[in-house]
Amino acid sequence: MAQTWLDLLFAHWAVPAEMLRPHVPAALSIDTYDGGAWLGITPFEVSGLRPRGMPPVPRLSRFPELNVRTYVILEDKPGIWFFSLDAGHALAVAGARLTYRLPYFRADMEIERVAGSIRYRSERAPRAGQPASLRASYAPAGPVAPPATGTLEHWLTERYCLYTTDRRGEILRAEIHHPPWPLQPATATWQENTMSPPGVPLPAHEPLLHFAKRQDVVIWPPRAPNRGSRGEP
Repeated sequence: MAQTWLDLLFAHWAVPAEMLRPHVPAALSIDTYDGGAWLGITPFEVSGLRPRGMPPVPRLSRFPELNVRTYVILEDKPGIWFFSLDAGHALAVAGARLTYRLPYFRADMEIERVAGSIRYRSERAPRAGQPASLRASYAPAGPVAPPATGTLEHWLTERYCLYTTDRRGEILRAEIHHPPWPLQPATATWQENTMSPPGVPLPAHEPLLHFAKRQDVVIWPPRAPNRGSRGEP
């Protein structure tokens, strides 16, 4: 699948790894930076969603999305583990659950762009899963600077696969291809945020924030790690 991500906020909180452990399969090691684990909440807008090589379908290819994630590693390959993914389009939710076996949920979502700021609202649909909502405003606050190798920003964002599981609970890996992240410093104001997994309260301190105006992405289908999971770009 090919898609473009627009007006994306990375909000990251340092959290104890033992809080995340019950929510991550035992086969995956929780990845840490200087001994600390991280929880990320990432609101953005999807645009141009389509099978690679095909044009996007009007009115079906653009919608808000909101990810809650941490970082894991398997066989020395770092990647992303998603606790939840909320999307504002029912067909996208159904397709992603079927194709990528990810915990997608339908949500009532709205994005408003006002004077360079993004106002973002998401409320998970009734009976779509545990209630979860986000209301926030965010904006870039500095120049674009791709993260340097070895920095925390690079460790958090430059990850080129995601992990999920099949029906038997076996680990699957989906490769991701995109250019280096065009990160900017960011500011954010939180009116409501109940997106973290059960038993993982967000710390009281402000999160580490980064903004990206646009990222073009290709995601390959998930495969068992020992089978390989990526075709030719």
